[in-house]
Amino acid sequence: VLPEAKMIYTVSEVSQILRVNKNSVYNLINAGIIKTMKFGRIKITLNALQEFLNNYDGYDLTDLENIKAIHTYKIGKNQS
Repeated sequence: VLPEAKMIYTVSEVSQILRVNKNSVYNLINAGIIKTMKFGRIKITLNALQEFLNNYDGYDLTDLENIKAIHTYKIGKNQS
């Protein structure tokens, strides 16, 4: 659960949660990676933020044109 979970966040709040600058959040939005809605200013729902975190956990998002897994993870004891 996110700290002080709310239903809707601003770009600034999401940048603080992700510990990146606002431009990085706008880049994720413009690349179609984080879903948004607009009520005057762009807003990001709790569901959209959780979806982003779940879908991109374990991925390198440094280059949004070339997103790749950081590591290959093995599940179970006897995987080769």
